[in-house]
Amino acid sequence: MIVCAGVRKSYPMGHGQREIIRGVDLVIRPGERFGILGRNGAGKTTLIKLIGGVEMPTSGSIHRHMSVSWPLGFGGGFQGSLTGYDNARFIARIYGREYRELRDFVEDFSELGRQLSMPVKTYSSGMKARLAFALSLAIEFDCYLIDEIILVGDQNFQRKCHTELFEKRADRALVLASHNPGTILEYCNRAMVLDGGHATVYSDVEEALRIYNDL
Repeated sequence: MIVCAGVRKSYPMGHGQREIIRGVDLVIRPGERFGILGRNGAGKTTLIKLIGGVEMPTSGSIHRHMSVSWPLGFGGGFQGSLTGYDNARFIARIYGREYRELRDFVEDFSELGRQLSMPVKTYSSGMKARLAFALSLAIEFDCYLIDEIILVGDQNFQRKCHTELFEKRADRALVLASHNPGTILEYCNRAMVLDGGHATVYSDVEEALRIYNDL
């Protein structure tokens, strides 16, 4: 499981600090589908990055007792001067995967074609999202993190993402941040409402949606 205890996150702002996440307590269990609801700027992306280890909390702690993906579609970890293939080779080495097997999956899933031979810094944001999504799914994790990125790409790509995440990996945990109530209702069995940096967790997703809609 993943345990967040008293997690806070602040960023420098002028001569002071702006606190985005204010004392979040959360437990994510194996196989659970957990939704994070919040308006734009509520801190959803920040919390996803904290859970994934992309950023560190200002205070509090996060304990991960299962493997966690980086946020799906998050390209912040790419080396821009390297090609898509080179970044895939680097990921394969980190996770001890056979490069050819990972490369074949990325080629098929991302549908980036010859762009995989180009430096990632030349990619559009959508292309980076496809590459990051493909690399995330090429590695087996116990928990996958998604920050609205399931909507990237055309309908065919979205169907592929749905099949890989919600059918082939139906037994894995999932943390999905969204401001779209329909997405949370469709995919999650528990949800959190994030407002003003404060989080309230609901075991009833429909109740969470009612609270969110009242904000």
